[in-house]
Amino acid sequence: MQWWRTFEKHPKACLYFSVVWLFLICGLAFLWQLGSTGLVDETEPLFAEAARQMVETGNWVTPYFNGETRFDKPPLVYWLMAMGYQLLGTNEWAVRLPSALSAIALVIVGFLTLRTFGSVRSPSETPLKRQLWLSGWLGAAMMALNPQTLAWARIGVSDMLLSGCMGCALFCFFWGYVASEGKQGGLLPNRWYLAFYVLLSLAVLTKGPVGIVIPGLTVLAFLLYLGNFWRVLREMGILVGGLIFLGLTVPWYVLVILENGRAYIDSFFGYHNVERFTEVVNGHGAPWYFYFAVVLVGFLPWSVYLPLAIARLKFWRRSLWRRQPRSTHLGLFALAWFASIFIFFTIAVTKLPSYTLPLIPAASILVALFWSEILTEAKPRKSTGFWLSGIFNVVLLLALAIASFYSPQLIGYDPVAPNFGERFGQTAIPLRSAILWTAVSGTIALLLRQKKAWRGIVSVNLIGFAAFVLFVGLPALSFVDLVRQQPIRELAAIATQAQQSGEELLMAGFKKPSIVFYTQRPVRFFYGESDTRDYLKAGDNPQSPTVLLLTQSSALANSFNLSPNQYENLGQSGAYQLIRIRKQAIAQP
Repeated sequence: MQWWRTFEKHPKACLYFSVVWLFLICGLAFLWQLGSTGLVDETEPLFAEAARQMVETGNWVTPYFNGETRFDKPPLVYWLMAMGYQLLGTNEWAVRLPSALSAIALVIVGFLTLRTFGSVRSPSETPLKRQLWLSGWLGAAMMALNPQTLAWARIGVSDMLLSGCMGCALFCFFWGYVASEGKQGGLLPNRWYLAFYVLLSLAVLTKGPVGIVIPGLTVLAFLLYLGNFWRVLREMGILVGGLIFLGLTVPWYVLVILENGRAYIDSFFGYHNVERFTEVVNGHGAPWYFYFAVVLVGFLPWSVYLPLAIARLKFWRRSLWRRQPRSTHLGLFALAWFASIFIFFTIAVTKLPSYTLPLIPAASILVALFWSEILTEAKPRKSTGFWLSGIFNVVLLLALAIASFYSPQLIGYDPVAPNFGERFGQTAIPLRSAILWTAVSGTIALLLRQKKAWRGIVSVNLIGFAAFVLFVGLPALSFVDLVRQQPIRELAAIATQAQQSGEELLMAGFKKPSIVFYTQRPVRFFYGESDTRDYLKAGDNPQSPTVLLLTQSSALANSFNLSPNQYENLGQSGAYQLIRIRKQAIAQP
């Protein structure tokens, strides 16, 4: 560790390195090519268009999509996207920037927290500066470079914003918890607790009651375990904090209920909150072990060391933890954070992979503390648990390499892109991914056999995943956009130019909300040929004798039984075709 002693003689060098480190990992993970691909159907365009309609209509209370109310989520994400439109224009960058900035804020605050409290040493030992720096660097990288965070930080939906608000709120709580040690609680909480209340309010304005329920369960579990619940509650200035929270959250909920009445209450609180916890919604059911698989895959490659990192805390030694100063409790707090989210959503009946996104920062803290301690131990040794974790690391990455190689054959049929698997196999992406993960897996296997070099496993995992993002993940995303989403954008541009006054735009066979965003016009969606005919027979829109119809190319002959002389072909791209047709032609059986 000679290089560390040289590094520590120049404290500013660590600071400068940290700035560069955060800039590189956040730039690669969240900003590089952020707006280079189109909106991803089905969910992202719903958010993007609801925000656009807020700007267009001036109604900042009730979100709308395609002329209908959208009560799925509270307004904060729409407000931020709408602000982005006004600053950057109506484009993908503005849609995704709230998610990217939320992830960046979470990584930076997480780094600062680990840099200050990132040690699991006993109170009689002074935390090594090198361990604090390593905790911060590793924790920041793990928070940013994992599949879950990457996926949700680069898409314009509310999940990353919620995770950022809740995560930063919990970090602020911990700072306030440490700052209050040995002090008498008063009416006014310290500044960290004040930030905690503000961020909780933003979380509730992002996704509703879950924004306070999850952080509340984390804090409750943490304080009950340590036996200082009532003391910390007094320190937190709960009365002032509650007033701040209510003052920031209640006004919008009052306004939206006044504007929409019972419809909003039943939809948002009933369907999107209570029913999601107690019943299977939209077919999103899964077995009880679902989130074990989600965390394993979603937190790769760091998840293989998570059980060992949890065990290393020795959380069962409650009396020991209660005697330690608060500044040493970060690992225990991260465990309460991780467990409360994991258990809560395991109990919930509706299950989605995105629900575990808010526990990723906690998992990153646990694994970063584990590795920083290993890397700074004077005489580290490979325990049986570490051996097993390392072997699992090798096997899992090797399995990922094999899956990458055969991925074109594993891709199922998609009517939107019928030859997707074949075209994907023609690119270099599957082979590139297979070679990369084979190399990383083999390198880790070699390091496991070494007496000292085995500590470099964490660096190999980090470099391997960063290379995967740069050379596999982003090119794959561009390919998917080219095959699945670009045809919609191309035909949306044609429809915008060709649409005549009073002429409706219909989409039959698919519901792709991105067509609404890119045409900036209302679109009527129909799943089948009979629904389309029934609508045209009804004659609800007598303003134009023709309609624009966007559907699968093969459907024109197979479903609608149209010959080429019965419609005007305006454009074809991918599996889609855009035509102009007289209503009478398609309304007849």
